[in-house]
Amino acid sequence: MATVSRKLARSLSSAPRLSRPTPAQEVPPPPHLSEIMRRLAATSLPTPLTPHISREPLNSLIRLILAQQNTSVLTRRQFGALKAAYPVWEAALADGPDGVEAVLRAAGGGLARTKADYIWNVLHRLAELGLAGEGRGGLSLRVLRTMTDGEARALLESLPGVGMKTASLLLLFDLARPAIPIENNIHRVAGRLDLFPRRWNVLKAERWFDEVLPRDWLDRATFHVSAIRHGRQTCRAQRPRCACCVLQDLCPSASLFLVGEAS
Repeated sequence: MATVSRKLARSLSSAPRLSRPTPAQEVPPPPHLSEIMRRLAATSLPTPLTPHISREPLNSLIRLILAQQNTSVLTRRQFGALKAAYPVWEAALADGPDGVEAVLRAAGGGLARTKADYIWNVLHRLAELGLAGEGRGGLSLRVLRTMTDGEARALLESLPGVGMKTASLLLLFDLARPAIPIENNIHRVAGRLDLFPRRWNVLKAERWFDEVLPRDWLDRATFHVSAIRHGRQTCRAQRPRCACCVLQDLCPSASLFLVGEAS
């Protein structure tokens, strides 16, 4: 365990440090942000969410990798095929990227080679770090449950192919940590609300939200889910439904879209 701790410490200490002004210092949050959150929750998520702690976060991480540019049906099919072919993840590591790719291709779905490489490289990195489940054997990420939020994020983002959004999704929905993953629907809604400059990409937007939202799991999970639903159902990429939007009076973009609809 001492060797594992030293390897982990070296991996976590390599995380970059911000020296420039933070996004929230560049663009302070508007006073009506809490009202936006309240309205979104009331209309798009009337049933409160409950936190979930994954028994094996490594399974959750592999599902997230498979879900990239994939439907939920294909993600479940591919994950089921992997578990059937590899009862323990060491078997996938031993089979190599080619073997993992063959399993994914047989299950259907695109990007089989890319995802096979990501999955195999994650397993290889965990083996290098000596991260196996205590008492059960097998490669594991259960160590995340004992880490601080910052340590858990640093470990996840040090893994091959795991970026900020993937790490945030796992932290929020599988470890009940107050992360705030930002995807395209949330980014679009926030941009139209003029919360921050539209030129910001999703990574900078996520850093901004991480600074300005309450550091509370329920607040962040509720905002994430309700804002996505709002973006899909109302604030759509094409022809947003501004006339029935609960945020219309708070949205600088609504008048422009409404004029377009009238004309």
